Amino acid sequence: MAGTALAAGVLTVAATLSLGLAAVGGAAVTAQRTAGAADAAALAAADAASGAVITDEDPCGLAVRVAAASGATVAACTVRGLTATVEVRTAYAGLVAVSRARAGQPEG
Repeated sequence: MAGTALAAGVLTVAATLSLGLAAVGGAAVTAQRTAGAADAAALAAADAASGAVITDEDPCGLAVRVAAASGATVAACTVRGLTATVEVRTAYAGLVAVSRARAGQPEG
């Protein structure tokens, strides 16, 4: 009987740790996906602002479309000259992952 209780306890602890690690892994994947979406959206906006990409959309409109293709939403987008800064958000398990990216000319 004691061996059964011990085995059940070990199994419960292992299952709890597995679920916790799966949640942390999912959050890490979401954070990286959000960062990638921010990078892509900022690059698209900067390319549209510089004329490297010919489009009828304004640069921030293009950033919104690119972020949406990655499953993210644009929270903020600013274009100054040829430089674009974009902030995107993605939800995971009731939490929000936020990432900001800048693309364009170097500062200085």
